[in-house]
Amino acid sequence: MATLAPLLLVAWTLTAVSAAAPSPSGTAASPSSAATGPSAAAPSPSGGAAAAGQSPAPSASAGALPGDPANGSTLYNSAGCTACHGAGLEGGIGPKLAPIEKLPDTKDPLNPDYLISTIKNGKSGVGSFGQMPAKGGDQALTDKDIADIAAFIIQSNRNPGATPLGPVELARSNVFWVSIAVLGMIFITYLLARYNMRWVGRRARERREAERSG
Repeated sequence: MATLAPLLLVAWTLTAVSAAAPSPSGTAASPSSAATGPSAAAPSPSGGAAAAGQSPAPSASAGALPGDPANGSTLYNSAGCTACHGAGLEGGIGPKLAPIEKLPDTKDPLNPDYLISTIKNGKSGVGSFGQMPAKGGDQALTDKDIADIAAFIIQSNRNPGATPLGPVELARSNVFWVSIAVLGMIFITYLLARYNMRWVGRRARERREAERSG
C-alpha cells in the first residue's frame, strides 16, 4: 500500500500535467485551428491577453445582452473557439474567457462593443498571446452570430456555475479528489493495522499467561 499510493498520486498528477493547456507563448492562431469566434471575447490568441484582472466591470454586468447566449454557446463550439479558449472558456493558446482576463487595451473586457469588435476584427500584439484572426478564422460568422457569441461570454461571466469545467480544470479536480481518497485509504489502513497488531499482541499475551497458569 505504501508503494501503491505514491504511484497513484504520480499517475494522476501526470494526467493533469498532460491535460495542461498550451502555453500562451504561443503560436499564431490559424484560421482553421484557432477559429474561435469568441476568442475575440478576450483577445484570443492574437490579441493576446495580458491577463491582468478578471472581474467584469459594472457596465457589463448590468446591461442587456447583445444577443442570444444559447445560440452563442452553440457557435462557440462549432466555430472552433474551443481550440484556443478551451471548452469551458478556461483559456489555452488564447486568454481565459470565464472569468475573463482583462487585457491592457480595455478597462472593461465584458463591454459588448469591445467583445464584438475583438471577435469581428481579431487582435494582434495585445498582451502575451499570439495572433487572433478576424472572426477567429471562421468567415462564415455573421454580425448576429458574433453578437450571440459575445452574449454567451458575458452570461458565462455573470453565472460562472453554468460553465462546465474544461479538461485542464477537470483533470486538476480529479487529481485533488483522488489524492484525498488515496490518503484516506492509507490512513484507514494504518488504523486497522495498528488495531490488528494490538489484538494479535493481546491474544499472544493471553496464551502465554494461560500456558503459565496451566
